[in-house]
Amino acid sequence: MLDSMGSLTGGPWIYAMVATSVLLDVFVPVLPSGVLVIMAATAAAAGSGAATGRVPADVPDILLLTLCATTASVLGDLVAYRLAWRGGERLDRALARSRRLTVAQERLGMALARGGGALVVLARFAPAGRSVVSLTAGAAHRRARDFVPWSALAGLSWATYSVALGYFGAHWLGATWLAAGVSLVALFGAGAAATYLMRRA
Repeated sequence: MLDSMGSLTGGPWIYAMVATSVLLDVFVPVLPSGVLVIMAATAAAAGSGAATGRVPADVPDILLLTLCATTASVLGDLVAYRLAWRGGERLDRALARSRRLTVAQERLGMALARGGGALVVLARFAPAGRSVVSLTAGAAHRRARDFVPWSALAGLSWATYSVALGYFGAHWLGATWLAAGVSLVALFGAGAAATYLMRRA
């Protein structure tokens, strides 16, 4: 698998690609940030030598990869939060026209008010959930101290889970496309579960 990925997993480029994708997918949720994190973590597992019996020269560092994904996730949340904060009446009207965003804004406001920021963590795993939470928190002018710690926990949880899927998947199944596929199914499964729990909240 590593051979087919070529230079993608070598050197610092993979960190830049992961950071850029994770940072921007708050605005473009279709970006494959989770896929990139899992692929890089699979390569890191192979680099340990445990998955393949050999140690390639250039593979991502597992801790640096987790830190990179976490930091980019929090920064993306903060950018969306600040843009929505300054969005003014035009953004408020846009949110008001969307029943989904209106309901999300109300739920988020109540959750943050009672310290239930677990909704922010759940939303990080749900498709487009991160976007909805970051934008509605900013548009509702929620205090940064009520939002940022939960955003950091959400980013760390998502990054750790995604990296762990790729890393341990490669250890158990080998550094193959099968391992990456199983890891992606687990990632999408977590997203479906998070969406279900958010709707029931």
